[in-house]
Amino acid sequence: MLSALTHLALEVKYLDRARSFYVEHFGLEPARVSDREVTFQVGETAVVLRRPSGVPRGGLHVHYALATGADAYETWEARLSALPSTAFDFGGSRSLYVDDPDDHCVEVGTVADPDAGDDLVGVFEVVLEVEELTSAVERYRALGFEVVDRGDDRRRVRLRGPVDLELWEPQLGIADARGGVHVDLGFVADDPTAAARTVAPDAGIESIDGGVRVREADGHVLTFVEGRTGPQA
Repeated sequence: MLSALTHLALEVKYLDRARSFYVEHFGLEPARVSDREVTFQVGETAVVLRRPSGVPRGGLHVHYALATGADAYETWEARLSALPSTAFDFGGSRSLYVDDPDDHCVEVGTVADPDAGDDLVGVFEVVLEVEELTSAVERYRALGFEVVDRGDDRRRVRLRGPVDLELWEPQLGIADARGGVHVDLGFVADDPTAAARTVAPDAGIESIDGGVRVREADGHVLTFVEGRTGPQA
């Protein structure tokens, strides 16, 4: 039903400060700039920094993960050495966690992509805070996500789809990360309207250029478009 993560929007207080952080520490260059937003293209996903001046807002304290090459860990460890960071070894991969100026927890994780090198090649994980785990998991399973892991305390579930989604009941994770609140995510969908009705059957569906937008039960805003990348206004 879904084939790509088109965008992830983060709420920031000051665009200049947030933009400078991602340019300096992650080497990202803005693809689009306006009075309200700065957009970086990371692989197929647009990472959007957004001032809280309208709706949908960007997510608050979002924990998300950027992918780099399997052999690039030391490069990123040196690159991020000026920032307070937390390192974690998952066995088959390693990650570094840093906080941006707006309290988003940014993970840089190694992935088995032979073409990745030292670059950032995409967003591979987003963490959403949910009120009640069982119903939230079923909501995303209906969209085609598959459960691949459950936390030992049964308050966290990892699902795999075009991006890995971690659904957390309120808690602190590695590096004291939290699940995002009112996160704004976009996906490519075979049938955008059917996807919106599947994930939020009782919510109103908003038509946008090339697709639809809906707010699901935990307050996360999901946009579904046909074969398009980037955030939809």
